[in-house]
Amino acid sequence: MAASQSPPWRSRELGAPLLSAPPEKSRQSLPCPPSPAALRAHPACDRTFLSGTRPRVESPNPADPRGALLRLSSRGKKLSTSKGLIAGNLRYMEEDGTSVHCTCGSTAVAVPSNIQGIRNLITDAKFLLIVEKDATFQRLLDDNFCNRMSPCIMVTGKGVPDLNTRLLVKKLWDTFHIPVFALVDADPHGIEIMCIYKYGSMAMSFEAHNLTVPAIRWLGLLPSDIKRLNIPRDTLIPLTKRDQMKLDSVLKRPYVTCQPFWRKEMEIMADSKMKAEIQALTFLSSDYLSRVYLPNKLKFGGWI
Repeated sequence: MAASQSPPWRSRELGAPLLSAPPEKSRQSLPCPPSPAALRAHPACDRTFLSGTRPRVESPNPADPRGALLRLSSRGKKLSTSKGLIAGNLRYMEEDGTSVHCTCGSTAVAVPSNIQGIRNLITDAKFLLIVEKDATFQRLLDDNFCNRMSPCIMVTGKGVPDLNTRLLVKKLWDTFHIPVFALVDADPHGIEIMCIYKYGSMAMSFEAHNLTVPAIRWLGLLPSDIKRLNIPRDTLIPLTKRDQMKLDSVLKRPYVTCQPFWRKEMEIMADSKMKAEIQALTFLSSDYLSRVYLPNKLKFGGWI
């Protein structure tokens, strides 16, 4: 479709087709969306960046801390060694001058312990994938997912993310404004972890604006995918009482009212009283996640 005939923005329903990319000028001039309403209209959050090629992007003025560690540094506390990992199409320089070249191979790089100090970030990536669990992250590396897809960046916080991992995701979004997707288990705990990246945690609520990426989209595993893919019921796990309490708590949060598709997925989980881990996809085939599920989701817009 020619750029002059691009259709208006479409609904975020599953299966919505990719749109043609907006002009490069508009990508660079739009700021990070300040509100859910503005975010919904922000091209950087849409599917258009996954079509066509993306020119190499270099970070802006590295001296600008963007408020990253801000008050965290002012409290005189040095952040501990990160537990998170990063892989894919990314290069940067650490504070001491060390050049780091992340790759799409089987070995990931530890998230830096001083996010504020990294500079000269360079990438050709079209999207950033946040992976909830280390086991899933390692499986994607083993399956050569980064090379199978267009250039991308993958990050995992190995469960609940530490501060450095959250700061890195925020810095990557602020620097490159590429689409950011979350891959988590279809359970209340996975949803909670995704919400920490997107909306923040109670413990760090006073720093939420420096740690969160409102543009994050839920790529999978969606509760509706369980039925759509005919995943056997015996591979599912019943919700515990604690799961149900967590799910009820998330459903009552104000930001869920701005995410009707998220709410619908959580209601599907609540009605079925079942949850599923990403590993349930291995019932379909051992490499179904990297070979079929994720490529189709990214190609046809299967996120919310």
